[in-house]
Amino acid sequence: MADTLLDVRDLKIEATVYPPGEHPRKITIVDGVSLTLEKGRVLGLIGESGAGKSTIGLSSMAFGRGGVRITGGRVILNGRDILKAGRNGIRKLRGREVCYVAQSAAAAFNPAQRLMDQVVEAALKHGVANRAEAEKRAKALFRKLSLPDPDNIGKRYPHQVSGGQLQRVMTAMALCSEPDLIVFDEPTTALDVTTQIDVLAAIKDAIRDTGVAALYITHDLAVVAQVADDIVVLRHGKMVEKGTTYEIIKEPKQAYTQALVSVHHIGHEEKQPTTKPVLSVKNVTAGYGHGIVKVLKNVSVDIHPGQTLAVVGESGSGKSTLARAITGLLPPLQGEVIFEGRKLSNRLSERTKDDLRQLQMIYQMADVAMNPRQTVGTIIGRPLEFYFGMRGKQRDARVAELLDKIEMGKGFIDRYPAELSGGQKQRVCIARSLAAKPKLIVCDEVTSALDPLVAHGILELLLELQKEENVAYLFITHDLATVKSIADSIAVMYRGEVVRYGARTKVLTPPFDDYTDLLLSSVPEMEIGWLEKAIASARWRVRETNAVGWTRTRNSRFRPH
Repeated sequence: MADTLLDVRDLKIEATVYPPGEHPRKITIVDGVSLTLEKGRVLGLIGESGAGKSTIGLSSMAFGRGGVRITGGRVILNGRDILKAGRNGIRKLRGREVCYVAQSAAAAFNPAQRLMDQVVEAALKHGVANRAEAEKRAKALFRKLSLPDPDNIGKRYPHQVSGGQLQRVMTAMALCSEPDLIVFDEPTTALDVTTQIDVLAAIKDAIRDTGVAALYITHDLAVVAQVADDIVVLRHGKMVEKGTTYEIIKEPKQAYTQALVSVHHIGHEEKQPTTKPVLSVKNVTAGYGHGIVKVLKNVSVDIHPGQTLAVVGESGSGKSTLARAITGLLPPLQGEVIFEGRKLSNRLSERTKDDLRQLQMIYQMADVAMNPRQTVGTIIGRPLEFYFGMRGKQRDARVAELLDKIEMGKGFIDRYPAELSGGQKQRVCIARSLAAKPKLIVCDEVTSALDPLVAHGILELLLELQKEENVAYLFITHDLATVKSIADSIAVMYRGEVVRYGARTKVLTPPFDDYTDLLLSSVPEMEIGWLEKAIASARWRVRETNAVGWTRTRNSRFRPH
């Protein structure tokens, strides 16, 4: 077809894995996938972790990362098979014909170079424009992407802008060399819901105004429904279904697609406090740089036995800093943390072994929370040895019992993290925390990197374990759907302060303060056209001011007067 930009045919991709102590072996991660993308259109690639989405996206640049090799098929871009282009040909197309926008913008920028130098680099190297022309185009893109002070933001370094702003700068960097194709790889997954709306709107406007084609990779069907014209559903490296966005959202044919579309909220009955709190945070103020930058300001919350307090707010609101203060990783400047009626030492190093045992943590990225050279049995068994002195058969029996609890079974004892899926890795982290028999577990964005089906299973598991063990959760998240599924009480945070706090029903029942209303209205819905409605609604309320002195600006954000 004359308008076909990208034509992938029978793509096969293999990876070589190196399990510790074993011989390397090859596994197939993409198996016979074919797809086409026309000029000026957006194709969504959706599927669970390990489905092959990012691997297929990178193949459009003739690239395979981490031991990945394209072993079969054709990748035809602008009428030629780029897999046969040779090293020089591939070098010429990357950054010129096709550009890439990564999930983590913070990791994709050089912290020692100003933003403008990095945004115009590809345009200069490929001879698309001279320095003056490239900077002029970059500033126009900054303006198009609704970045603040577009004429001067390029003078800043990456650490001097927010996560959402940096993601938009990365989009500008991809557009600056005027490519034919951009690969967006989970560009909003790590962002809070309010920032996500800004970035999605900016990306959609930029695609429409420049006419660039895009592959949009995500595990969030509600997000891809807002930007894609067509969708390909992937699972285990194979194509499950493809069609227009309307067909996939409204008329899915395959059982797996139907399951993705129909993921429902968990019916969690809100529990009322019946005993004294297991943990109380009282008037805690905390910050960095010897207290020069205050991130938490006079925060007070309670967590009761067997219940879940969800702490929600946008990026930079202080959620994870609160967790650090509770766990002793960041000593508070003021206030105190009370655990079972006694004050905990502010510093982790000064807490007792039993304090450490009773207050455990599950991290967002299971990949980096486990030693890749240790087996599942060793990872889960370590707390059993450290806290209870278990050895040999006694330890192994308890590990097997914990693996049964997380619905994996003792057959996983000798496996390594590299042999597990994303959801399985997170389950192992849950089992490791439970091994210590804690009273409280801090869950820091534990489902944000997981696809909806896997995340749903993890939430159901956490609730079931809570019933069995009567363990309390401090659940940090920016996902309001997760909050509704798991919380008994909610603390809404904004710029280091708790702005709304109480039982779940109370917090989620109107009338809302403006900031909570913004959070709730920013959760993407699986409805075509939802983004435009959300943006239109926000723009009608430009310059609204609420009782505590926040102003809603054009891009739906609140800022103090």
